[in-house]
Amino acid sequence: MEGSSPRNRLDHFNKDTQLQSSQLYDDDNNNNNNDHQFHSMNALEILRETVRILRYNSSAFIIVASLLICPVSAILLSNVLVDQEIVNRLTIRLVLVARSSGLPLRPFIKQSCHRFSESVISSAMCFPLFVTLSLLSKAGVVYSIDCTYSRKSIETLKFFLIIRKLWRRLVSTYLWVSTVIVGCITLFFVLLISICSTFSVVGFSPDLNVYAAVMVGLVFSIAFANCIMVCNIAIVIAVLEDVSGPQALLRSLILIRGQTQVGLLIFLGSTIATAFVEGLFEHRVKTLSYGDGSSRVWEGPLLVLMYSFVVLVDYMMSAVFYYSCKSYRMEASEGECQSILETVTVSPVAGGT
Repeated sequence: MEGSSPRNRLDHFNKDTQLQSSQLYDDDNNNNNNDHQFHSMNALEILRETVRILRYNSSAFIIVASLLICPVSAILLSNVLVDQEIVNRLTIRLVLVARSSGLPLRPFIKQSCHRFSESVISSAMCFPLFVTLSLLSKAGVVYSIDCTYSRKSIETLKFFLIIRKLWRRLVSTYLWVSTVIVGCITLFFVLLISICSTFSVVGFSPDLNVYAAVMVGLVFSIAFANCIMVCNIAIVIAVLEDVSGPQALLRSLILIRGQTQVGLLIFLGSTIATAFVEGLFEHRVKTLSYGDGSSRVWEGPLLVLMYSFVVLVDYMMSAVFYYSCKSYRMEASEGECQSILETVTVSPVAGGT
């Protein structure tokens, strides 16, 4: 098949695979017709669509989760690559910075400094895994969903052929994404220290300084959530469209206009789910709070699987959210970029003939 736009793939999926989906999910789709159109969705509808896709091509997603997501999840949750001595040193420096800026050294501030230090060291040590296995798993999820919407079979050989041609583009986009995230966090700390230092110099009480820090943190949380949302869609765009790096980020920023609330709800749901599993792992596996610790043998792997499943669903929802945003903007923008997954697989055949 010649290269086709995302609109054509959506129409193809609506006409041909909707009937198959309704046969698989008779209980959920008894009222659906064959002329059902793919439309922009809210967060709950995106979750339902994700579950249906997961059930429709469960084997492919299970393979991606087992081979690519689970190893990274196990290393992240266990912090096996994190040197606690380095974490403690960084924590002490952050506490000193907080004290010099006028913040009172309350327990939650010290704990926040330690959590942030641990996250920074863990991210730095696991970066090679992020830029290889995690990036490959994201591409695999996007490819599988693209095949589902295109009503094509998922072929491992074709996937690796596509990845070989797109790998530089994906890595370039991921490096730009990482730079944007680091820049956002750095800007937050600069603003936080500046505001707290200003309040301290003016003579405000330490309690008021804490309130100011909390307000800055709330504003940053919203900005950071938007940043992560844009970055996640940029990775999807780098796989599906012939753009990468800053162009993918810019296109992602334009694409999600009007759908920001949906993206924030998706981010909030995935963040709560991952934090819940991380907390369980911290309490039940890393911290021996009950019994003789024999339950770690089965609770540890179980929580790793749970965390991997949450990550898989998050990747899938990002891809479905991309299609939802695409449909939302379809009427306003007729010129769509050509999907690279179609053109990439045609070129080797043409070259061999």
